[in-house]
Amino acid sequence: MKSPSFNRLGILTATILGSSMVIMDSTVVNVILPRLQTEFQVSADQIQWVVEAYFLFLSALILLGGALGDRFGRKCIFQLGTVLFIAASLGCALAGSLLQLTVARALQGIGGALLTPGSLAIINATFPKAERGRAIGTWAGFSAITSALGPVLGGWLTEEFSWRSVFLLNLPLGLLTLHFARKFVPANCGESEKSGRSRLDYRGALTSTFGLAGITFGLIESSRLGFQDPRVFGSLGAGALLLAHFLWLELRTPSPLLPPELFRSRAFTGANFSTFLLYGALGGVFFFLPFNLIQVQGFTPTQAGAANLPFVLILFILSRWTGGFHDRYGPRYPLVGGSLIAGVGFLLLGFLPGLLAGPTGQAGYWSAFFPGLIVFGIGMSFCVSPLTTAVLESVPTEHSGVGSGINNAIARFAGLIAIAVMTLLILRSFKIHLKSELLHAPNAAILARASELAALDAPEARVEIRRAYLASFRELMGLSFLLALGSALCAFFTLKQAPPAARPKS
Repeated sequence: MKSPSFNRLGILTATILGSSMVIMDSTVVNVILPRLQTEFQVSADQIQWVVEAYFLFLSALILLGGALGDRFGRKCIFQLGTVLFIAASLGCALAGSLLQLTVARALQGIGGALLTPGSLAIINATFPKAERGRAIGTWAGFSAITSALGPVLGGWLTEEFSWRSVFLLNLPLGLLTLHFARKFVPANCGESEKSGRSRLDYRGALTSTFGLAGITFGLIESSRLGFQDPRVFGSLGAGALLLAHFLWLELRTPSPLLPPELFRSRAFTGANFSTFLLYGALGGVFFFLPFNLIQVQGFTPTQAGAANLPFVLILFILSRWTGGFHDRYGPRYPLVGGSLIAGVGFLLLGFLPGLLAGPTGQAGYWSAFFPGLIVFGIGMSFCVSPLTTAVLESVPTEHSGVGSGINNAIARFAGLIAIAVMTLLILRSFKIHLKSELLHAPNAAILARASELAALDAPEARVEIRRAYLASFRELMGLSFLLALGSALCAFFTLKQAPPAARPKS
């Protein structure tokens, strides 16, 4: 007979593998975006949809995924999401156009929305409280290291074979997830009879999905059409009205996706708002950094994927320890300190490449990017596990699936909005800086193609294009710093430190 600790190891393995697929496909695609932009001959705002379609359905339906797990069984929904994710990944690999790839990415987001909340809820229900923080820290660390290998391997596959082979990585990973889930995860993972009898809020799920879609479409297309275009302000207005209607529904629905009573907890509200700010900054960094590395610095996709390894290795090494740190001291100080340290990392990533750039507009990796990634990794290692644990500990066990779903939805929604807003900002900033760089040799044809950003093919102005992108990237990293600072302030004023009894004796 297998020991409980052995079974928990199998459970942890299943949840790590499943979450790693979702996390990996949030980052690995960023490495191949420059290749996709070139192959499909599209602008920066159009290529966004490959990322945004995934984040849209992941963030909009992850609440429904948590509720489905609470009602029909977390193991069942976790496995269903894994199967859908595998099938959608195959669809991505076979896509023949940008539209087909975008649709397959949307299906990936739906699969991720089903399996992601279940992974944390399963850990929360099967591990005793004394071991929970460390287990979540292990989950965070291993998920990070697995996701780190994805961009590196994905970059290599893109160079040696095709970007399509990147999505095939999910097939063996998904099959292993199904094997460990079937063998080790118990049929009942903390679901209550009450949650099993509750009605599902399908109206809320549809309303929130279309509301987020309207906001996302409006923000993305505004860079091309302008806010005065009826399609843009109509989409933004409709999205805002639908989201307002969603909140109205949640106040009146017997079994809401977004239970209002959970937000009566100051810790739950504060932790989720900190998540929104910090993960918004995170989403912007990992979306635009590969463009900088590949199109400005001249990295290959493999090198660009490997460039993030210091960040992820630091996160992996420290996450388990910082999970135990939360168990002893509470979430407030790790989150405040971690957010501030991450913010310093953003500033280093923004300013060092421009300061150290040579006559060609390029800078060395070890001097310009490595320091920022190390500092960024140290900061995030103090945030990931304490933030997640703080959310789960602020809700009853039978609502852990919903609580986890809300937190994950907010994290993905933050990335969704941040990428759309930051793309709008960088397109405008890049055009201004490029015009300034070309002041002595104005070129209307080059400026007219500014929406291509650093992918703009103009050999006679290559250095000016690089400098303009670095200046715009620096401004985005400054914005990311402000978001991290806001996250630190939110954690300081809303979260509590551990009670004296839980702290070590001096």
